[in-house]
Amino acid sequence: MDFSHRAIEKKWRKYWEENNIYKTTDTHDKKAYILDMFPYPSGAGLHVGHVKGYTATDIIARYKRMNGFDVLHPIGYDAFGLPAEQYALKTGNDPREFTLKNIDVFREQLKKLGFSYDYDKEVTTSDPNFYKITQWIFEQFYKHGLAEIRYATVNWCPGLGTVLANEEVEIKNGQMVSEVGGFPVEKKPMKQWVLLITKYAEKLLDGLDNTQFPESVKELQRNWIGKSEGMEVEFKIEKGDDLKVFTTRPDTIYGVTYLVLAPENGIVPEITTKEHTKEVLDYIDATSRKSDLERKDESQPKTGAFTGSYAIHPLTGEKLPIWISDYVLNDYGSGAVMGVPAHDPRDWDFATKFDLPIKFVMETKTQDKVFTGKSKMINSGELDGLTPKDAMKKIKDILVKKGIGEPKVNYRLRDWLFSRQRFYGEPFPVLFDEQGNIVLVPEQDLPVKLPHGDYIKPSGTGESPLANFKDWVNVDLDGVKYRRETNTMPQWAASSWYFLAYILTDKPNQLIDINSPEAMERFKKWMPVDLYVGGQEHAVTHLLYSRFWNQFLFDIGIVPYSEPYQKLINQGMILGPDGEKMSKSKGNTISPDEIVETHGADTLRLYEMFMGPIDASLPWSYEGLDGSMKWLNRVYRLIDTQTFTDTNNGHLDYIYNEVVKKVTSMIEDLKFNTAISQLMVLVNAMYKEEENTIYKPYVEGLIKMLSLFAPYISEEMWAMLGNKPSVTQQQWPTFDPTKLVLTTTTVVFQVNGKVRGKAEVNKGLSKEELLSLAKDDDNVKANLEGKTIVKEIVVPDKIVNIVAK
Repeated sequence: MDFSHRAIEKKWRKYWEENNIYKTTDTHDKKAYILDMFPYPSGAGLHVGHVKGYTATDIIARYKRMNGFDVLHPIGYDAFGLPAEQYALKTGNDPREFTLKNIDVFREQLKKLGFSYDYDKEVTTSDPNFYKITQWIFEQFYKHGLAEIRYATVNWCPGLGTVLANEEVEIKNGQMVSEVGGFPVEKKPMKQWVLLITKYAEKLLDGLDNTQFPESVKELQRNWIGKSEGMEVEFKIEKGDDLKVFTTRPDTIYGVTYLVLAPENGIVPEITTKEHTKEVLDYIDATSRKSDLERKDESQPKTGAFTGSYAIHPLTGEKLPIWISDYVLNDYGSGAVMGVPAHDPRDWDFATKFDLPIKFVMETKTQDKVFTGKSKMINSGELDGLTPKDAMKKIKDILVKKGIGEPKVNYRLRDWLFSRQRFYGEPFPVLFDEQGNIVLVPEQDLPVKLPHGDYIKPSGTGESPLANFKDWVNVDLDGVKYRRETNTMPQWAASSWYFLAYILTDKPNQLIDINSPEAMERFKKWMPVDLYVGGQEHAVTHLLYSRFWNQFLFDIGIVPYSEPYQKLINQGMILGPDGEKMSKSKGNTISPDEIVETHGADTLRLYEMFMGPIDASLPWSYEGLDGSMKWLNRVYRLIDTQTFTDTNNGHLDYIYNEVVKKVTSMIEDLKFNTAISQLMVLVNAMYKEEENTIYKPYVEGLIKMLSLFAPYISEEMWAMLGNKPSVTQQQWPTFDPTKLVLTTTTVVFQVNGKVRGKAEVNKGLSKEELLSLAKDDDNVKANLEGKTIVKEIVVPDKIVNIVAK
């Protein structure tokens, strides 16, 4: 009969919890730190996309345990965030209570699915014991000159009452809106905390070479950091100070026909002439309402305004008009670029739009369009006739000798805006005295906890709702009055170091001091993370931020390794049955709770791993789900109805050892779908054996391998064979290489080229022996009856073909 998944799941979950089966051990000389990107505990609970990534890591965690590793496989909750705060504003409930209820739902779902997490390692980022360390790390950033308050133009969202990072803003119908809620977003100058991640740009680039990230992820990070090597060239301005312009192509300097500045460039007001002031101010105002995403969009038509001023070409003395345009960003390089329209697509579009001169300085067949290739230099004075490579070397020497240029490295990476005008986030451990000086909260007074009360609506002043809590904001220390920082940290703060928190935890949210000898010993044991699995949507932001935090903590001696993660896998999405991305509005979402109820956790886990490669995005199929359940029933019936033997007749030697070898290799390579296919091959072979002849150790090996994918039913079948304790605590099966040498082969019998029979024979039989076997085959005999044999063709170990008329 089929297995009862509800009864089995209840039974074995109770056993695992009572016996603390998945407790993190520290008894082996090999370790494996297997990490999931932890979830935000939304009110919607887990979705089947979560299950895909979590099952993948669970398979590896179970596999490593069975191979004699100490395994750290934890889970926690990225609990601060806008959704909880928005819920609190709408309902009047405290976001902390709402979040804890959601966490209880998530935890129950995770346990139902049989994931082998050590729940004693659980952390919640909104717990004061957790964010005490977040605040301590921030203080170290400040002490080392990597955190500062800066006046910056930010993405202000009145509807959410907070500043948003560029990554939290979308463009819809030509307007900036928040990713959460779709509220309008505007540009606004505000005082903000920033972390100086740009000082780590080179380390972040170099560190990528020491990771096993997918090349696509490495490239995303390299592009985001955007290292550019070039020169800073001085252009004199007819009226005003010299202007420094960064360029990666100084070899094209003779092709410069204009300069273009970012509208925000501080020099713009100084050089704008009276007759162009209104046009320039109107343009600056229009630009202020655009996001960096819009301004970087190459498809947008070029716009700009002429300042009325001119610069002097440093080599030719020509007058160059100075324009402003929003395709130049003020925080990249010097906020000024030299326009070389003949050889840059953006400059070409700008020059043709405003009828500016176009001067070609490289040979090209036609001058009717921009030329971005490489050819000999022309119209370039002493560079004429040189290749771009030689021209680059020569022009650098010339500019340096003349004192009008110097080598420069720039990065596209911007410093990290670290302030949020929210209630529900980590408070900054910062006080301001009456003169506005910054004072850090003493370490012994951490954490600075969020206040309790009903005043969590936006303050209306641009400050965080924390400004409403007057008793909390105003502090008197030893007779000196201070005012607390009322902004909170972004959600990215906690996720930038949470992988270390699991190592510091022995009971949920009880963390030892991160700056202690014991913490260092633990970090030496467990870091870096051996396998990290999560969605590619975090490939830049979270991954870059957490690498930055870890590298900083390495530099100040808190952790022993500069890179936090060794191997990274981005799991593909599970699409709706219609092939579209799952969403409530489309009505194509799948609830894992419903699947566990109808098909069982094992079926859901097995199906999601069997769908295809872990990094592929594939549509959900109920037929595939049903098929996975049928196969598990088939395995269960094999164990339930057969009697196995301790005597090996050798029939399954080859197939069993081959499957163990292949599955082991496939698990190591995270090829879970093909590993399951191999288990199906083994089950098929066992069903072909006669009653009471299947070798019991091979059946036990099958159950051990299956336990990675379907732990509940595997525990039940392991016990049905009379074994204990838990199958997950057994050793991984090994294969015997001597059993992988086949001594038999299948020979096909043909009559006039058509297959009429076949036989399993010992290898190396003579042609005569094979012919004799073929002629004795009943079907071959029937097809030769009444015919004369004219030719006999024998390919040893493969084919016998009898030609007859």
